[in-house]
This record gives sequence, structure tokens and C-alpha cells, in this order.
Amino acid sequence: MSLSAAGPGGHVQAAHRPVLALADDLSGAAGTAVALRSPARILLGPVAVPVTSAPGESLVLDLDSRQLPGAEAARAVRDVTHAVPARTVLFKKVDSLLRGNLAAEAGAYARGGRGVVIATALPAARRTVRGGIVHLDGVPLHESDAWRAEARPAPPSVAAALGDLPSAPVPLTDVRGAPGALREALRACFAQGRHPVCDAETETDLDAIAAAALELGPGIRLLGTGGLAGALGRLLGTPGESGETGERALTPGDAVRPLLIVVGTAEPSAPGQIAHLLAAGAHQVSLSTHELLHTPRRLAPPVAAVTVVRITGAADPSRARRLVAALADTVAEAAHDCDLVLTGGETARRVLDVLRVTDLRPVGQIHHGAVLSRTPDGRSVVTRPGSYGEADSLRRIVRALRPAPVRHVPTDPTGVAP
Repeated sequence: MSLSAAGPGGHVQAAHRPVLALADDLSGAAGTAVALRSPARILLGPVAVPVTSAPGESLVLDLDSRQLPGAEAARAVRDVTHAVPARTVLFKKVDSLLRGNLAAEAGAYARGGRGVVIATALPAARRTVRGGIVHLDGVPLHESDAWRAEARPAPPSVAAALGDLPSAPVPLTDVRGAPGALREALRACFAQGRHPVCDAETETDLDAIAAAALELGPGIRLLGTGGLAGALGRLLGTPGESGETGERALTPGDAVRPLLIVVGTAEPSAPGQIAHLLAAGAHQVSLSTHELLHTPRRLAPPVAAVTVVRITGAADPSRARRLVAALADTVAEAAHDCDLVLTGGETARRVLDVLRVTDLRPVGQIHHGAVLSRTPDGRSVVTRPGSYGEADSLRRIVRALRPAPVRHVPTDPTGVAP
């Protein structure tokens, strides 16, 4: 791929520079890989350092650090970034709702670089940043219920979420200013020892931010959502490559395996998405939180063409990781010879861990956030953040993976395959 380095006047000059992206969960890593619009590989860390990629290939590393203690998450970032070649474009993907170990990881990420350009807007999901505050459909993040499953309140601003990392706001007037104005605003922040937090509401805003950061040359690191990764992809990716698979992901000659869908998210939208699947003929297996935590079992390989596994019952957020690990162990045997749809980054990672999958090749997106990848043995894996997707999300994914109609199979609440 071609990249930009700053010329004498700050203008972009063609130069080959590899891209290394870091994510704190698997669904974020997959979304980033597709957004970069170039041949890519997703590695499920930890990995040996220094990390190297093939020429023209983007490398995306899932650090699996979303649920780690802050110090361990910071160490995971430092272990990778301390040995990165100088001309590598570094991108740190963060959650658009500012969840996870953002402060610890951002602090570690800033070490060793000339500065970090921060942009956490995600316009495709109607998540914008104005005045340094994340808004969801116009509602400030800290006034919404987006953190209802978290053990602490949402931060009131991006700067607050960054903790002790010194930052400075960059308003929309600078982002949308005259040519060169944004680049100079970023440069001024760095001169004061601060990292710019950029307002953004549109993809055009993010494109301007990414371009200005690249114009400042090697050593400037980027930190943001998949929206900022998309801006990098539009600037640096393969021309004409959109990353979209559309509504048909299978090609002639593809093996058709049973399709196992594991819904590990507690999002309110999940039951409605599952209902659409059941109406289309999918088989459902329900597992209670009590069963998973206290009397776990292993599911038999599915017989139905499409099987969806869901968790029922309330769960204490402090037990969420234990619950997802139990879910992964429960479906492990059933998942071995299946194509997979995994919702929630933690769910996706735990299931692939028990299956010993450490490497994925992204193919494209079925819809925003629903990323289709292939395992080394040729199986399809779709990952999607738990909070993403309309009511027909899972049905659209199934339609892409299995264009033929699904035969109706009565739902068995006991979880025993028909």
C-alpha cells in the first residue's frame, strides 16, 4: 500500500509504510482490519515481538485487554509498541463508548511516540464528539444508559476517560478550517506536551484528522474508533476496495457446514434479533446463567442447519467474564466443525480460544460491524460487537452465509440438538 510522509511543506509524498493496529477485543480488531481496506491479518495475541507483516499487508493485533487489570493492559500495549519500526503507522482502536482500560492503554501507547492524535467519533453508529464529549444520537454519553452493564459510571468527557494523559481539545472549527490549519493545531498541541482530542461528527471530519496526522510524519500515532480506522483506509487502502461483502458471502465451491450462532451479549436488542432468526427457521438453545455458572455441560454438535445459542437470566457484571468463559466451554465441542457467528468481542475471543484459532483473514463486512473472516482451515467466522445491528442483523448475517432457505426446526429449550 502507499502511504504518506510529510514533505518540506507538510504535503503528502508517496512512501510505503506498513500499518500495525492494536485492539482491546476481537470484534474491534476485525472491524479495524476491514476498515483499513487492504490485505490484512488478525492475530489473536499474545504474539512474539517485534511483530512483522508481509509487504502491503496490514496487521491487526487483538490484545484481549478489555477486561484485564489496568496495569496488565498497559503492559500488553507497551510490549508491542516499544519495538515498532520508525516508519510503521500505528493505530490504537478504542471503544466508541470509551469502555475498557482506555486511560491505562492510552498512557502506555503514548510512550515512545512523538504524540497521539485522538478521535473517538463513530459517525456510522451516530456517535459523535463535540466539545470533547461523546454523544449518542445527540445525548451525552454520561447521560445515556450505554454503560448500564459497567461497574462504574460513564466518563463525562474523552479527556476524563484518558485519565492522567495530558490532552487538549481540538474543536470542529479547527477540524474544518482552512487547508493546513488542522495540521498546525495538532502541532501546537504537541509543542505544549499535550495530545489533541479532536471533535468530529462526520466521516469527512475523520478524513481530515487522519490526513493531518499523517502529514506530521513518522512518530505520530493515532488512537480512535473504527471510524478513524476507516479514514486511514480511505487514505491508504487499496483503491476501489470497500470492505463490503454485501448480502452474499458464499461463493461457488464453498463448503457448507452447520452454522452456529453464539449470542453472548446482554444488550437489549439481542432478544429481538434472535426472534427474527427463529421466525426464519433457526433452532434455539437457551442456557441459563445459573446453569452456566454452577452446572455447566457441553453441547452436542448441531444437526440443524442454523443453531443459535443464547444466555437467559440476569447476570452480575462482576461475573460477566466468568460467564462468557463458561459459555465458550459449553459450546466448544459443538463449534468444532461449524461456521460461526459470534456477537460480543469477549464472546468471540473466548470461543476462538477454546477452538485454538489464533489467526484470521478478514473477507469483508456483511453490514456495519458484522465482519466475515476465514480461519486457516477455511471456516467462516462472523464477529460483531454486541451493541451493533438493527433487529434483522442476525438474519442478514445468516442470509449472507446461507443464501438457501433454512428448514424450520422446533426450538428445544433443553438445549438437546434434534
